[in-house]
Amino acid sequence: MSPVQQRIEELRREINGHNHKYYVENSPSISDYDFDMLLKELEHLEAEHPEFDDPLSPTHRVGSDLSKGFDQTPHIYPMLSLSNTYSIDDVDAWATRVREALPGQDVEIVGEMKFDGSGISLIYEHGRLVRAVTRGDGEKGDVVTDNVKTIRSIPLQLQGSGWPDHFEIRGEIVMPWASFERLNAERAFNEEPLFANPRNACAGTLKLLDPKEVSRRGLDAYLYYLLGEDLPFDNHYDNMEAARSWGFKVSSAMKRMHTIAEVDEYIAHWDKARRELPVATDGLVFKVNSLRQQLNLGFTAKSPRWAVAYKFPAERAFTRLRFVSFDVGRMGIITPVANLEPVLLSGTIVKRASLHNEDIVNTLGIHEHDMLYVEKGGEIIPKITGVDTSAREPGASPVRFVSHCPACGTALVRVEGEAAWVCPNKYGCPPQIVGRIEHFVGRRMMNIDGIGEETAAALYAVGLVRQYSDLYDLKADDLLRIEGFGPRSAERVIDGVEASKQVPFERVVYALSIPFVGETTAKKIARAVGSIDELMSWSAERLESIEDVGPRIARSIIEYFEAPVNRENIERLRAAGVQLAMPEGYAEAAGDKLAGKTFVISGVFSRHSRDEYKELIERNGGKNSGSISKKTDYVLAGENMGPAKLEKATKLGVPVIDEDTFLQMIGE
Repeated sequence: MSPVQQRIEELRREINGHNHKYYVENSPSISDYDFDMLLKELEHLEAEHPEFDDPLSPTHRVGSDLSKGFDQTPHIYPMLSLSNTYSIDDVDAWATRVREALPGQDVEIVGEMKFDGSGISLIYEHGRLVRAVTRGDGEKGDVVTDNVKTIRSIPLQLQGSGWPDHFEIRGEIVMPWASFERLNAERAFNEEPLFANPRNACAGTLKLLDPKEVSRRGLDAYLYYLLGEDLPFDNHYDNMEAARSWGFKVSSAMKRMHTIAEVDEYIAHWDKARRELPVATDGLVFKVNSLRQQLNLGFTAKSPRWAVAYKFPAERAFTRLRFVSFDVGRMGIITPVANLEPVLLSGTIVKRASLHNEDIVNTLGIHEHDMLYVEKGGEIIPKITGVDTSAREPGASPVRFVSHCPACGTALVRVEGEAAWVCPNKYGCPPQIVGRIEHFVGRRMMNIDGIGEETAAALYAVGLVRQYSDLYDLKADDLLRIEGFGPRSAERVIDGVEASKQVPFERVVYALSIPFVGETTAKKIARAVGSIDELMSWSAERLESIEDVGPRIARSIIEYFEAPVNRENIERLRAAGVQLAMPEGYAEAAGDKLAGKTFVISGVFSRHSRDEYKELIERNGGKNSGSISKKTDYVLAGENMGPAKLEKATKLGVPVIDEDTFLQMIGE
């Protein structure tokens, strides 16, 4: 082995060890900077010596964006679901049945945490990860190896010794609360639908076609079951302890028990203690420890008899209202927010909960300093579900909705037909201005790195950015006046502003904060009009001819461009070099060959990616849909089309076409 190859192998071992300490043991032994330096050295050596590349090198954990879809593969052993119980009595009854089925035998039960995520099957050969498969329908699942490789708590190469040459280990891919809240904050900022809970976010993330985005979302994994022909021990507990020594993240909640009383104590303990865990849980799992006894107990049609799940009741907290504040959004909508005495709920400290609008405040009948019930029940966004009127302070006044904007003092206006109150001072109300600046720089809009909510507010406060077009006049020295900015971070913002000049026109339209124009509508508007000058000149009637643009959106667009401040912003963006038109030749490339046709895409493609096919459908006048119905005109099918979709298409008589047929339809 050459000195270079030796150093590469040495770096890989060292980096994998540090990853294990950080992501599994939660006890880093090296600074982030030193870790980055090791990784950079390895990246440099691998780039100079591609002959020593290894797909499981830690440099590949960030993922590639070349994935086109997912193959499906049968599970070696079916991934059955567990039967659920909802009370301690039900768990006790299961334990009793197990003992009765194994008369005269000592039965040991293992208790484990039931993590709320996505089931995963990992296949290892000779100590290396070779395949990761989702649960799917229990018989077969999607191969998501590239995405799973980005999860740093999953070992790509095992450590220690004693593992079988071929084995399967199962577990749960989870999204920690911290990652989940960060992701939902980004989605809220970009006006995208929020994920209801970490489980949904995790499942959606695993199915992304871009492993780089998967890596960015911060997934984690806990492993809980080892399968194979040559396992080191004849019982579940010791096998999982062995797996822990090989580098797998196994929950410290795992415990061996001999009596029903111990099982009951375990449930009582974790019903409270789970609230302090960094990830979502929805129950506990109990398994018979002995593998021989598991075989003797066998399976029902749907689940093993040797295991059972206990589901926790929905989480609810009880806390006092400190006060109700009124937030002003970038569109001027006033949102009442209950500010609470801090309370622990689903692993996070809850201090605030939206009351949404005046009608909800009135329906709940909240008074000052009331004791409130707060729930998540699987939802990430805390909600007030009730008031304990018996604990109300004597003489407490009911909470009244404000009549004037809390930020600028302007009298509020009720939105016709809705429960929302709005501050009409669009161009003079500071939170609305700051909100539009923050929206403009967002990742799905102009993607200007280094400017978040606090920085946008600071730029406005010191007078550097009063409208989003002011961003293009910023200098690095200007940013150094703001606390927290150094030369490097200032340069990053300036570079981001410069790079934003290449952002496509359809994203610019979305970035402008035209009321009621979301991301999808902005895309359709940009493609229909072709340029900002056309958009500013179109009549309401003409705007309404664009798909998804009705009278309200058309009126909103016209009113937006009637405001001198918005016209001035557009001219300044033009002068800065921002893209204010679709690329040359775009109009000629688009057409109406698929006008009025709805497509559903399924499977893996070789000529274009799924996103590219969706783009082609839209550019040729068609619509995309995620599910097959009577309104579907065609299913565009690649390899490994989902059997359920194929069955439904056949049942409804929807034509199923391949890539070549589709490309002929659009003349490509």
